[in-house]
Amino acid sequence: MFAYELSAVIIYLAILLAIGVLSYRKHISASDFIIGGRSLNYWLTALAAHASDMSSWLFMGYPAVVFTGGIFQAWAAIGLIVFMFLNWKLVAPKIRVATEQYNSLTFSSYFESRLADTSGTIRVFTALMSLFFYTIYISAALVGLGILLETLFGLDYDTGIIVGIIVVIPYVFIGGYHTLAWIDLFQGFFLLAVIIFVPLYLLSHIGGFGAISTALTQKHLTTSLFPDFSLKTVQDVIFMVAGWGLGYFGQPHIVTKFMGIKHVHEISKSKWIGMSWMVISLTAATLVGLVGIVYFTSGLKDSELVFIEMVKENFHPFFIGMILCAVLAATINAMSSQVLVLSSNLTEDFYKKLFRKNASSKELLVVSRAGVILVALVSFAIAYIKPSSIYTLVLYAWSGLGSAFGPLLLLSLYWKKINKYGAWAGILIGGSCAAFWPYFNELLGTAIPAMIPAFSCSFASILLVSYLTQPKKEFSDEESSSV
Repeated sequence: MFAYELSAVIIYLAILLAIGVLSYRKHISASDFIIGGRSLNYWLTALAAHASDMSSWLFMGYPAVVFTGGIFQAWAAIGLIVFMFLNWKLVAPKIRVATEQYNSLTFSSYFESRLADTSGTIRVFTALMSLFFYTIYISAALVGLGILLETLFGLDYDTGIIVGIIVVIPYVFIGGYHTLAWIDLFQGFFLLAVIIFVPLYLLSHIGGFGAISTALTQKHLTTSLFPDFSLKTVQDVIFMVAGWGLGYFGQPHIVTKFMGIKHVHEISKSKWIGMSWMVISLTAATLVGLVGIVYFTSGLKDSELVFIEMVKENFHPFFIGMILCAVLAATINAMSSQVLVLSSNLTEDFYKKLFRKNASSKELLVVSRAGVILVALVSFAIAYIKPSSIYTLVLYAWSGLGSAFGPLLLLSLYWKKINKYGAWAGILIGGSCAAFWPYFNELLGTAIPAMIPAFSCSFASILLVSYLTQPKKEFSDEESSSV
């Protein structure tokens, strides 16, 4: 059995290696390594943006909450779909044009140029927030890999996360943005096929949707998106939709994919391809959780294993290995993109800005790759202690990034009077509020998602501080023009 599963994984990794070799481009600059020289077509951009988003959360974290909470938990997926669509509409075209105009490769360099921050403070604040939250995000991916390899091959958890590091780092190290985009394209279609096939195949074996409805009722789980129309239900819907969805505006590993498309006018095509992929994959992931409710009538010790355990009990060992490679694919997609963004921050925002302003492109490329190793090691340390579930770790990091950068990105694209002082306040207040909000929830006995207060505070602080620090001349000019 072990040999079959191992051979499937080896074949899959060989396919990834072949794609990496065929798509390899020699990188002569940091721009090539970080955003692919802005040369991606709309198919690559669509799948790179969406496949790098989901991680093991799609197969493990999200189905687990549906498995334990019922259909009502699907509001989290609905929130992601709605706000990702808004991300394509409101952010993608403008950030692609703006970052090329300012010759910016990262979030922080764009913010710095857009707000004329010659002090370098925005770069440092942005890099620090990215470093903190992305290490947690990447550690969540490693936790997923550790659990997967432990379940699949009987490896102990610690060995599993070490193997995860060994699998991911080489092709991030060698390939950079362009290679990752091609791998994302392949893995995006592969994991989509798997997450559709498995629940539909098992649905016919458990008695169809009627069996799901019966099991939901027997276990006293929600059977619809609107179990009632009480104030608490409406509040919970808002919490799930906004608590996840708002985060899309501030995720560097997703937004930087918009920056790499070759032609701005092709963003609309990418949007529809990407959104179709997202709707189908999240619907299928919801079905995974629902099928699991029927399949495991006595529950599971670890609900995040619902997909993995169903696969293990129903397929030949070779196909078990191949199917579970989809979980590996989702995890690799997200983790590699996040590691690349963080290494870019270390290169552009720390090394070049603070230590070697005149560093050559070749030198920056070496530092980028060294950053990959550094980030991976820090994330490994967090994953090793496994502080929480995949779902909770992802939500924490997602909230921090979304709150620190989302309001600033939106206002920088749509409000002319924003300034660097408002940006400083928004990054610090949004990120700090998200970081500490879970402790306030615990202290006060509430369950308000960190994203909502943190995003709101960041948005308000940018508006307020920018308004209070406007040069007096601007106000006198406005007054005279109004007269």
